[in-house]
Amino acid sequence: MSTHNYRSRWMHGPLLCLSIALLLAGCAGIGKTLEQPRINLANIRVEEMAGLETAFLVQLRVFNTNDKDLRISGIECDLDINDQRFATGVSKTDVTIPSYGSELVSVTVYTSVLSMVRSMMRLPQQQELSYRLVGKLRINDESMLLPTLPFKSEGKMSLEDMTPRKKL
Repeated sequence: MSTHNYRSRWMHGPLLCLSIALLLAGCAGIGKTLEQPRINLANIRVEEMAGLETAFLVQLRVFNTNDKDLRISGIECDLDINDQRFATGVSKTDVTIPSYGSELVSVTVYTSVLSMVRSMMRLPQQQELSYRLVGKLRINDESMLLPTLPFKSEGKMSLEDMTPRKKL
């Protein structure tokens, strides 16, 4: 074995370790994680009833608790009412929520009329219902390794919140 090969191998080890360390340090800055946003159901209303499907417009109040703006490019969510799957939706959107700020984000969710009737028949005769929203916000941010932020929101609403508004 020549002396040149021995020195060459000896130098590659530390250089390789240094390269890996620098790469990992760079990735740590790139893979910055963001806090999960807080989301409240701000409004829900029947948007359209057609054929065997009903569409609801759901407005979500999204609170950004991070020290950087959130650029949202899309949202997906499932709406459960009284622990029963009620509706599902996705929406392509372009909303920027300033750091430590909030904005309304709309998503249309869909349910079949049959599923809606079945859900309503199971509901108790009370006016107040419990809801749960579970979903993900798609974020436009090159510095994030995983460009989605999951969310979950729970609360109460009334049946009146879901009835169509009459135009005056």
